[in-house]
Amino acid sequence: MPSQQFHSLIAMVRARPVSPDATLSDLRDRFELVSDLFPLADDVTVLATQADGVPVEWIDTPESRPAEVLLFLHGGGYAVGSLNTHRHLVADLARAGHLRGLSTGYRLAPEHPFPAAIEDAAAVYRWLVNEGIDPARIVIAGDSAGGGLTLATLLTLRDAGDALPAAAVLLSPWTDLAATSESITAKAAVDPMLTPDDLHKYAAWYLGDRDRNDPLASPLYADLAGLPPLLIHVGTAEILLDD
Repeated sequence: MPSQQFHSLIAMVRARPVSPDATLSDLRDRFELVSDLFPLADDVTVLATQADGVPVEWIDTPESRPAEVLLFLHGGGYAVGSLNTHRHLVADLARAGHLRGLSTGYRLAPEHPFPAAIEDAAAVYRWLVNEGIDPARIVIAGDSAGGGLTLATLLTLRDAGDALPAAAVLLSPWTDLAATSESITAKAAVDPMLTPDDLHKYAAWYLGDRDRNDPLASPLYADLAGLPPLLIHVGTAEILLDD
């Protein structure tokens, strides 16, 4: 059953629809407000640092095992979201998996378009391995654009010959920036978070004039052979269902 926090978030989103004239700055500020609904538990510790120049946060709970890591890539259409907006989610996932969370503040579009986010995510993974963490003790996870970025990162690591992590978790992943799936229109009336126009806007910010079928931008079109096990979750009321 959805939590009261979830119902509060949906109520807030529906009560304050995004203006079609909202600027990118407005969208970023709005997303930051979400974190106010999800305060961290008192037993969660957060340590900000950098991984090969990329801002990251170690997020630990009493259940965390020091040699096992959840590398998390936040959602937000590659243009919004931050370490702050997803801190609570990373803490919950780390606690559930008895892992250390490592949340990644990759560069955002349109200031830093494709493939900057992939470069940052791959750099953080390689930094983690160089720090002595066994790839077999790493899980990469992400939500929405972060789910697509998780796949793109795995593809980049595979093609470069890096040792791959044990598994990956994709939460409502955005895998088709060409926006060709039926659910984008079929679920538009019931999705509480995203609209088809949102997808086109964020894709334009991230890719500019680049090919939206590029497998690293839209992993739906990629050859996934050789990737580690993938656990995928998505809701039936989401326009990203077919992704």
